[in-house]
Parts: sequence; structure tokens; C-alpha cells
Amino acid sequence: MRSRGFLIAIIALLAAALLYLAVFWDPLPQRSIERIVAHGQLPPGTAPRGGDFVLQGPQGPVALADYRGKVVLIYFGYTWCPDVCPTSLSLLAQAIADLEAAERERVQPIFISVDPERDTPARLKEYAPFFHPALIGLSGSREQIAAVASAYGSSYQKQPANAEGNYAVDHSSATYVVDPQGQLTGSLPHASSPAQIVAFVRQQLAAGEAR
Repeated sequence: MRSRGFLIAIIALLAAALLYLAVFWDPLPQRSIERIVAHGQLPPGTAPRGGDFVLQGPQGPVALADYRGKVVLIYFGYTWCPDVCPTSLSLLAQAIADLEAAERERVQPIFISVDPERDTPARLKEYAPFFHPALIGLSGSREQIAAVASAYGSSYQKQPANAEGNYAVDHSSATYVVDPQGQLTGSLPHASSPAQIVAFVRQQLAAGEAR
């Protein structure tokens, strides 16, 4: 019964996200993507370094290095997130669906939980596929999550719990893009349109082929 309630909650969140997109969403100007993703153009020492990591997936440890040769899209959030995460993941899922089949084979989306106390690998196994079957949810210890988030320039803060013990986690909502060589190449801001995500992914795929 508890699992069924969780699934119903996910469906409700997805419905709310779709309603939000239909009524309120206004895509960012195309030039904003060009400005934000250009980590290589930032002054030395100011861009997030990214890098390899190993976290827990539904079937055991998952390393970023497992996806060499693919463009990896990393989003930090949590399964109890009421609005921002469902919206971002829905847009990301639509972008992946809009890619050609051969392109999708070279792209790996990853959802990293910033709420490891509640988001176990088992819970993430149920949550992530509701957005896209290729999306994999990862968790770990508080120290592991903090280290990975810091390396990628993502921030989050757990808020005090209410009387029932429930709490929110404030977090940044960018999607981080890792190129086929495993290098953090940029980030896409919250509310980037599927077309903008697709365009940047294709840039990274083409750049990987040229190397």
C-alpha cells in the first residue's frame, strides 16, 4: 500500500508539472543558453571542476566513468520535491525523446538525490523511470553527495522539519552537462526548453566525434 501511495504521488506531481508547463512556462531566450553553458570561457579557477564519482544506483555502485563516450546530463534534486524537480525532469525527458534514436544511445541522464536520508536507491528506482526509462537515480552518504555537488557547482540546504517530521531541501536547479570524455562542459539553467537542451547535447556529440 505504501508503494502504491508513492506511485500515486509521483503521478500527481507529473500532472502538476505538465499543467504548469502548459499554463505558465515561458522558455528562456536562446542566447541565454549560449551564455551559461560556456564554462570553458569563464576565468580560470571560477568554473566548477566536475570530475568522476561513484554513487549508489538501483543495482549497486554507479561510476560516471561507466558512461565514457556518452553525453551525461546530471540533475541534483530529491523525490519529495513538489514542483521544481518534476518540471526540470519533465523538460529533460522531453528533450531526450526528441533526439534521434542513434543520439539517445549516446546520452545518459542522471538524477542525484540531495536528500540521501529519505531517497534510498530503492525509492529512486521507482521515481526516476516515471520521467524517462533511461533516467537513473543515484544516492549515497551525506558526505558523498556533498562532495559531488560541490565539484559540480550545485548547492542545496536542508530546511528544518515541521511537527510531522517532514522537511524541504532548497537546491539549485541547473542541469550539468558532461561531454563524452568525462569533462564537465557546462550547465543548462532551470526552464531550458527541450529544443535548447537538444541543441546543446548535439553540440557535445558533434564535438566528441571531431576529437
